[in-house]
Order: sequence, then C-alpha cells, then structure tokens
Amino acid sequence: MNKIKQLILDEKIILFIIIINSLTIFFEGFDEFGHKIQYTITLIDSLITVVFILEAIVKIKHYGWERYIKENWNKMDIILVILSLPSLVLLFFHNIHADLSFLLVLRISRVFRFLRFFKFIPGIKHLLKGILRALKSSLFVFILFFIYNFIISIISCYFFKEASPDLFGNPLKSFYSTFKIFTVEGWYEIPDLLSKNMDTISAILVKTYFILILITGGIFGLSLVNSIFVDSMVSDNNDELEAKVDELNEKIDKLIEKINKKE
Repeated sequence: MNKIKQLILDEKIILFIIIINSLTIFFEGFDEFGHKIQYTITLIDSLITVVFILEAIVKIKHYGWERYIKENWNKMDIILVILSLPSLVLLFFHNIHADLSFLLVLRISRVFRFLRFFKFIPGIKHLLKGILRALKSSLFVFILFFIYNFIISIISCYFFKEASPDLFGNPLKSFYSTFKIFTVEGWYEIPDLLSKNMDTISAILVKTYFILILITGGIFGLSLVNSIFVDSMVSDNNDELEAKVDELNEKIDKLIEKINKKE
C-alpha cells in the first residue's frame, strides 16, 4: 500500500498518466478505428479516471482536507475528477438505450484534464500572477476598447445595414464585423464588398471610413491594449530588479561607512 501511495504522490508519474490520458482522448475521436479499438480506448480512459480518483483520495488522506484544498491546483483537480465521473457511468451502461445525452455532454469535460499540464510548467505561478496583474491594470483600457467598438458598430449598422445585411444587418452583427476590422487580418474585404456596386465618390468615402476605423481601433487601439497588458505583466520583474538595486546600494553604503570608521 505504501508503494502505491508513493507512486500516486509522485508528480512525474502523474504527469506521465496525464500524457497517456491526453492521447486516449485524442485517439478516441477517430471513428475509423472501429468499435473494438474505440471500446479499448474508452476502457483505458476510464481506468485513468479511477487513478485520478485514487490520487485525490490519497492526497486528501496524506495532506488533510484543509491543506489539500488550499492549493488552487488541487481545487482544479478535484473539480476535474467530479466532472470525469460520467465517463465511468457510460462505460458500465453503454448498452442501455436510455437517453444519456446529458452524460455525453459532461463527458466532454474530460478534455479539461489537459489543463493539468500547466501545473508542471516551471514558473507557472509567477506567470499566472503576472497575467492577473496585467488584467487588473488593463481593465479600464479593455472597457474603453469595448465602448469604442460598440459605438462604431452602431454607426456602421445604420450606414450599411441595407448594403450588407449579413455583416451589418443588426448591431450585434455590426459589432462582430467591426471587431474583425480591428484585428487587421482581412480588413479590406469588407469595404471592398460594400463599395463594389457604388459610384467612385461613395466607394472612396466608404474605404476612407474603414481605413479610419482600422487606424483608430485596429492599429492604435489594439496596440495600446497590448502594450499596457505586456507592460503590466513584466512590471513585477522591474520591481524585483529595483528592490535588488536598492538592497545593493544599502550594502555599498554600509561598506563605505565601515571603511570610513576604520580610517
């Protein structure tokens, strides 16, 4: 029993099982393998689910519930284990003709097990902390960007709803089309489509309108959002460097003070 416990508590072995589980979920999507192979893959996946359940039980007994649940990764693990339980139900009741479609939907949640890979990435906690800090710092800019997209989408809807109902037929469609222009990729296709049957002056005005949207929202707007987000993410590194410089200056001052006393 102690050997099994040691194996389950070994993170390298758990990582290996996660990789195997990822491959089983991947190969299970190929209907070409046939029923027998598919059932074997499902059986392996279910056995891995049992291993994850055992892992959670062993860790809770080893660390205690309070210490176990304090760790955010463990919270995610226990949620994923609970969401994986339908796969065991379907394994034992796959021949029953009852409507188990709701279990199939829950079974898709197995895909979220891939998230456990992040747990083994070096420095992931520091990275996630940086992302959260960046999101907080960039929140105001994100809101402004959303409002600008919202305003432009309404204006564009009233301008072009008759010319292109598929793209600007209502404010929601217009919002999505405006956002596509902001992303820069393929932005020219929309103004080219709208100006196709227009006279020369109208076509120039339409293209100028979308060029201005691209510059203000796509080039300037998104660049501003990206720059603030990235700057906030790396600011922790700058703070750390500044703290080290201050500490070094302190040591130098103390050293100079000692030298002066000796003299």
